[in-house]
Amino acid sequence: MLYPLRFTPLFKERVWGGRRLARFYPDLPPGPIGEAWVLSDHPQGRTPIANGPWAGETLSGLREHLPPERDAALMGARVLARGEEGFPLLFKLLDAQDDLSIQVHPADDFPGLPPGERGKTEMWVVLEAEPGARIVHGLAEGVTRDGLAAAVREGRTVEAMRFLTVRPGDVYYLPAGLVHALGAGLVVAEIQQSSDTTYRLYDYGRLGLDGKPRELHIDQALACCSDAPPPAPAQLGLPEPNRWETLVSSPYFVTAHGRCRGDWPQETDPGTFEALMILSGAGAIAWPGGGEEPLAPGQAWLVPAALGPYRLSGEFDALRVRVP
Repeated sequence: MLYPLRFTPLFKERVWGGRRLARFYPDLPPGPIGEAWVLSDHPQGRTPIANGPWAGETLSGLREHLPPERDAALMGARVLARGEEGFPLLFKLLDAQDDLSIQVHPADDFPGLPPGERGKTEMWVVLEAEPGARIVHGLAEGVTRDGLAAAVREGRTVEAMRFLTVRPGDVYYLPAGLVHALGAGLVVAEIQQSSDTTYRLYDYGRLGLDGKPRELHIDQALACCSDAPPPAPAQLGLPEPNRWETLVSSPYFVTAHGRCRGDWPQETDPGTFEALMILSGAGAIAWPGGGEEPLAPGQAWLVPAALGPYRLSGEFDALRVRVP
């Protein structure tokens, strides 16, 4: 039995985290919560299914029960044809109460990747931004990889960065190899390859939650970083109601923004699953056979590729993610 799957988020304590994710999750555990993994099948955090007959099972656990033809009906024939192991994407909400480390993620072909890991291309949608909040989005104008290496050796890493002031609704694409960092005062939705590999270039000399200095990975970061110009940012804007508008189209995910107003019929693509992240508002999702469940901010849903027609209703904003 395949139906739209809702997931229970997993919360990650981070030294730079805060408490602002409580507006999505009133039962947020204590401590500086920096990340909510809202849809993941990565070994570092597998989100359990929250609804229907498969409640309590993880996505990988569910797939182990499915014969190949039903797994294709869930994931999509095009997704399985890519030959990747496991679920290819990971969805998060992040609360940056403090600056994150200046960091870089490797590409799929980086020779130093841990066994079984993918590279990490990702994107951010800024949901909240305090006045003056900034991000690092690539290197400063004119800085090359060699120039970055020299700046790191000389203790001038921050000077080599390109800082941007951001606002709610900004959208940033972060291909593997792009040096980047979230600054303090931001809440973002993140869509990424299913990877947990981060190489830190600089971390402000701070201590981790264990009271020890946080590890840097300068050699790996310099080996996999790129000095190519960063992609231009986009904006959520005000899309026409009941229409998907593409924000990012990458080799790993195609992300669109939609604003549901009233009743909005949908149709899945048999080549790929659909993942929905609810950003604001309230509504419902209904599917063949009489199933219907409410939608709320902070939820992530996986819609099976072979589901066919289904319906969204209410007044809410969401992201829809497909695999190209």
